[in-house]
Amino acid sequence: MAKRYQKMLLAVDFHEDNAEVIAAARELRELYGAELHLVHVNEPLGMAYAADGVSWGDQVYALEASIRKESEKKMNELKAELGLTDDQCHLLEGRPSSQIHELAEQSRFDLIVLGTHGQHGLQLLLGSTANSVLHGASCDVLAIRLRD
Repeated sequence: MAKRYQKMLLAVDFHEDNAEVIAAARELRELYGAELHLVHVNEPLGMAYAADGVSWGDQVYALEASIRKESEKKMNELKAELGLTDDQCHLLEGRPSSQIHELAEQSRFDLIVLGTHGQHGLQLLLGSTANSVLHGASCDVLAIRLRD
């Protein structure tokens, strides 16, 4: 008997190729009658690139603010498209895989849906967010293969 998913987390990066991942999450939500949540994680640039006394530090923080504002806009658009409430949308800051794991455990999701490009070469050695989520999740993970 197939496992019934009741609470799903759709993780998006707001790149152009999210349509396939969103479509899969919609289908699963309908199939299982599941509660769907949406998450996007902004990875701070300031921690990696701005140091005290470096003249371009303010520019990095301004870029982060711009990215945050754009993420909020895209989150609201996708929230409306999927018919979600504010409580079902999670815009977080930090390392994406860690934030997704933490949210999934705290909110007791039983499925995480995300996209993957399938890594090769140097990207495979460095790892990917999808791979990190897959290997550290306490629930099932559906990685939708995105075409390049």
